[in-house]
Parts: sequence; structure tokens; C-alpha cells
Amino acid sequence: MDFNIEKQNGFVMVQLLKEKLDTSVAPALKSELVLLAGNNEKNILLDLSKCNYCDSSGLSAILVANRLCKNSEGAFVLAGLQPAVEKLITVSQLDSVISIAPTTNDGIEMMRNALKSN
Repeated sequence: MDFNIEKQNGFVMVQLLKEKLDTSVAPALKSELVLLAGNNEKNILLDLSKCNYCDSSGLSAILVANRLCKNSEGAFVLAGLQPAVEKLITVSQLDSVISIAPTTNDGIEMMRNALKSN
């Protein structure tokens, strides 16, 4: 399995278990995110703390998750970015459109705060 899915109170945490979010992993992740959204899961925390590489297909999966959550008026949080992935997100200017937490615990806290305000 390339990722772990854990239902929390009010949101779903998807943890990538691979070091690379690339064409070998991203399509399955994207499919899983679409399935979650189809099951009315509108609040998703994507934990990338184990991931130290991301390519354009990985960015696409992240953007799909963000769009699905926004379209259903939910919350999407990206957490635990490693330096190389964080740099890619920044260079792509996605840090201005995606909620990013430095650690998984911060992401959980950010998600809880987002749920309170909804």
C-alpha cells in the first residue's frame, strides 16, 4: 500500500507512505481522493512527512484534492512537507492557494480549527 487512510473526527487523514509522490503513486492517490470525495468526505488532511520528492503528477494529485474539498465547501490541509517538496510547492506558487501546516500535528490542529469555523 502506498498510503494510509485514517478517519478522524470530522476529517480524513491520508498519509503517503512512500518517499516519492510521482507517476508510480500519484494516479492511485488521485483515485483514492476522488473516491473519498464521492463518499462525502469533504475535509482531507494530506500528510507528506515521509515524502521527499514530488513531480508534476504529484502536484496534480494535490491540486485535485484541494479542488474537491473546496468544491464541497470543505477544508484541505497539506502537512509535513520536506524541504524539496516545500520548495516545489513554493516555486509553483501553490502555497498561496493551499493551506499548509509544518507538521502533521499542526495539520490536525489546523483542520480542527477549520471545522470549528465552518
